[in-house]
Amino acid sequence: MTKTNTLFALGLAGALLAGAAHADALDGRIDALARGWAHANYEITDKGAQAVAAAQVAAEAEALARQNPNRAEPLVWEAIAKATEAGAKGGLGGLALAKESKSLLEQAEKINPAALGDGSVYTSLGSLYAQVPGFPVGFGDAGKARGYLQKALAVNPNGVDSNFFYGDFLLRQKDYAGATQALRKALAAPARPGHEVADKGRKAQAQALLTEAQAKLR
Repeated sequence: MTKTNTLFALGLAGALLAGAAHADALDGRIDALARGWAHANYEITDKGAQAVAAAQVAAEAEALARQNPNRAEPLVWEAIAKATEAGAKGGLGGLALAKESKSLLEQAEKINPAALGDGSVYTSLGSLYAQVPGFPVGFGDAGKARGYLQKALAVNPNGVDSNFFYGDFLLRQKDYAGATQALRKALAAPARPGHEVADKGRKAQAQALLTEAQAKLR
C-alpha cells in the first residue's frame, strides 16, 4: 500500500470511529430523554412540578433535535414530553401544547416513522387524536385515532404502550370487551431493559383501566 493510500485508509477509519462515537453519544442522550420523561410522568405526582419537569425534558429534546435534524427520535421525545406537560396543565394552555406535540410527531413521521423501533410515532399520534377534544375546540378525531393506533399495533403487536393506548381508546369508545383484551395484552407485555420505571407506571395505568372496563362488562 502506498503512503497516500495508507493515509487515506487511516483517515477513513478515523472518520468511521468518530461517526460511531457520535452515534453512541446520541443514543445515550436519547435514552436519557426517555428516563427523564419516565421520571416526570410516573414519579412526580404534583401536577405543577410534573409540568415543569416535562417542560425541561422537552427543552432538552428540542436542543438535541436542532443538533441532529436528520434524526426523528429527539422530535418524538419532545412531542411526548409536551403531551405530558399538556396533561399536567390542562385547559387552553394544555391544548396549545397538544397541538405542538402533534406537529412535532408529524415532522418525525416524515423523517422516520419507525423511530424508536416500537411504533411510538403512531402510538403517540393516535393517543393525541383519541384524548384531545374534537372540533371546534380541538383536533380530536376517533377515526384518525383508531387508524394510528392500529398502525402502532401492526408494528408492535405485543408492546405495553401500543396495547395500553388502544385499550384506552376502545374504553373511550365504550368497546369494553375490546378494551379488556387490549389492556390484558399491555399487562402481559415483555419487560423493556432500562425502562423499568416506564413499564411499572404504564402497567399500573393499564390495570386501573382494565378494572374500569371489566366493571362495565358486569
